[in-house]
Amino acid sequence: MASTGQALSSLKRPEAPGASREGDQLIITPLGAGNEVGRSCVYMSYKGKTVLFDCGIHPAFSGMAALPYFDEIDPSTIDVLLVTHFHLDHAASLPYFLEKTTFKGRVFMTHATKAIYKLLLSDYVKVSKVSVDDMLYDEQDILHSMDKIEVIDFHQTLEVNGIRFWCYTAGHVLGAAMFMVDIAGVRILYTGDYSREEDRHLRAAETPQFSPDICIIESTYGVQLHQPRHIREKRFTDVIHTTIAQGGRVLIPAFALGRAQELLLILDEYWSNHPELHTIPIYYASPLAKRCMAVYQTYINAMNDRIRGQFANSNPFDFKHISSLKSIDDFNDVGPSVVMASPSGLQSGLSRQLFDMWCSDKKNACVIPGYVVEGTLAKTIINEPKEVTLMNGLSAPLNMQVHYISFSAHADFAQTSTFLKELMPPNIILVHGEANEMGRLKQKLVGMFSDSNTKIITPKNCQSVEMYFNSEKMAKTIGKLAEKMPEAGEAVSGLLVKKGFTYQIMAPDDLHVFSQLSTANIHQRITIPYSGAFGVLKHRLQKIYESVVSGTDDELGVPTLRVHERVTVKQESPQHLSLHWTAEPVSDMVSDSIVAMVLNISREMPKVVPEPEETKSEEEEEKKMLKVTHALLVSLFGDVKFGEDGKLVIRVDENVAFLDRQNGDVESEHEGLKERVRTAFRRIQSASKPIPLSAS
Repeated sequence: MASTGQALSSLKRPEAPGASREGDQLIITPLGAGNEVGRSCVYMSYKGKTVLFDCGIHPAFSGMAALPYFDEIDPSTIDVLLVTHFHLDHAASLPYFLEKTTFKGRVFMTHATKAIYKLLLSDYVKVSKVSVDDMLYDEQDILHSMDKIEVIDFHQTLEVNGIRFWCYTAGHVLGAAMFMVDIAGVRILYTGDYSREEDRHLRAAETPQFSPDICIIESTYGVQLHQPRHIREKRFTDVIHTTIAQGGRVLIPAFALGRAQELLLILDEYWSNHPELHTIPIYYASPLAKRCMAVYQTYINAMNDRIRGQFANSNPFDFKHISSLKSIDDFNDVGPSVVMASPSGLQSGLSRQLFDMWCSDKKNACVIPGYVVEGTLAKTIINEPKEVTLMNGLSAPLNMQVHYISFSAHADFAQTSTFLKELMPPNIILVHGEANEMGRLKQKLVGMFSDSNTKIITPKNCQSVEMYFNSEKMAKTIGKLAEKMPEAGEAVSGLLVKKGFTYQIMAPDDLHVFSQLSTANIHQRITIPYSGAFGVLKHRLQKIYESVVSGTDDELGVPTLRVHERVTVKQESPQHLSLHWTAEPVSDMVSDSIVAMVLNISREMPKVVPEPEETKSEEEEEKKMLKVTHALLVSLFGDVKFGEDGKLVIRVDENVAFLDRQNGDVESEHEGLKERVRTAFRRIQSASKPIPLSAS
């Protein structure tokens, strides 16, 4: 891996390609999620290769205003687009980018992300409260984008146009991934949203086995610390139980997928342990409810050991106390109930409709279970204003209880600091965090890494971070090669060994001394047919190679030729040659040329193959001739039999001929038949008997 050069602390627009700095320039530009949460999209370019991380929308905005700043880049220059997970703020502008821009590169995400992406975006299009003109894309664009998305497995390494990349489990939601990208030895880790805490159904994020040169990491919770999980779960169930006990209704606005499944597992278990609640309905109010559950059941093996263990006995997502609710029209709002509805920001859809219905009653409660984005209604009501504006434009008093109990699967400060200490990246870029939280996190991290030369940068949207990496690599000679100082311009020949971030050149004999590696020689032997004179071969070889030395094999005593001091040719037998050499590029090339020459010589030589004569007795020859003669006469005349005196009896119609096969005499009253038989026998004899050698 290339060692890190300087990180430019000031943020500015990219300069012209001829920037006067040592090393190669790497540029990272947030097109979204720079000092904000929402529309995650980070552009990176290095050595003429470009990568785009994530492609989301801002939940607080609609239409073109929700998009990342795509006009800052040329989409046609992007080689690879990597999407970390299916949440709208990371993936919802993908159909627009693939179908409405000049992007021609390749797109990758995990299998589970692709499966849920289609469901979530189809629902997003349906519930978006914008005019047709303001719609970024339609259902058809989503289907077309599915054809362009390729999938990647966790830990699978792929390469596109010189860009190597692979991904690790990120926790957060089903299928979420952290991407490691390697361009010319410089490694960049993009975490996306991640969580180092294992919950009821997801594994914790992995720690990469080596340090990246740059870590682009989320800072959603800044320096905040999450409460222990059991305390949060108890607060959550206590609020719900208390609200129901006083006859109220509980609204839980949540993403249709992700935290919703975690909370449903908690509620179903709590209801099972409290029989007095069995008459109180729990609704999972999402048009995607059933299809979402089907996806979660499909990818059960991507979840943690706890869920997989339960699945061996029964399906943990087959809830006993939870019903699905497709729309507000299907809801019978009578008495206490618990409804989990999307979207989480209360900006539209079922969650907003239920909020408008229940917000004025002080017996009701709204439990906000995750991170809320600036500009959304959910963020507004956390501050408990006296009034809120309903979807119809009228104002209403906010009397319902609002509780913020975060089950958000984002890393808190403890997780982020531990993760970065384990990785120790020399350059840290903070994204996906509100400016104040991000600023506080930066100050904490600066203090934490004060002993190292770690750069911590917090770019805003469209501000470019420029870094420089030295592409030159230095290698030290050690062992025998270091005993003598080479002259200026003298070539040094040895083995280049990379160990960590250092390069060493050593003699092959020193390999086992200075490394855990060792060398071995491969001796090769090939046998080829050759029946020509050995001297001819020597003559032909001398025309090509300067060094062709004759000799004799000590063991076999057969003649040999030593060609180019590398390959030995032995005449194993009058019909075969063998070639012997130690495998290495030059010797392999010499042996190949010798083999080609021998085969060409063999083709040029005339082939004289004596055929040994078979010695047969006169009696066998006589029997053979009799059989052949009889068969040919039958084919000519039809009725041919052996007479008592050894003559052949030939019948044609009423005429009969007798043939003496010893002397060829024919007896017959019919002169025509007699002449035909005599002529036929004479021709048979001349055709079947070989010409005697004396006649030649």
